Amino acid sequence: MLHVFEVYLAPGHSPSSLLTEEVARETGAQLMTLAEAEAVGFSGLKEPVDGRVLRLIAVAARDAQWIHRRLEANGGVVSYQVHEVG
Repeated sequence: MLHVFEVYLAPGHSPSSLLTEEVARETGAQLMTLAEAEAVGFSGLKEPVDGRVLRLIAVAARDAQWIHRRLEANGGVVSYQVHEVG
């Protein structure tokens, strides 16, 4: 099972702040733009029109709690949703 986090950032906040290299390495999480996600088969999402930045984070279900904690602690994250895939 794969969890995909749909993450919205406030204008001016960098998507690179979502995952540290350590978290990405330890969890195998993949941070993607909408175009990158569509290229690997994800669909149905649209770019936000209100200035927020959208990023998707795909991670194995066993590591999803780690990503939840990172997003909750990030002041640039406006909102996020989790989708279970597979």
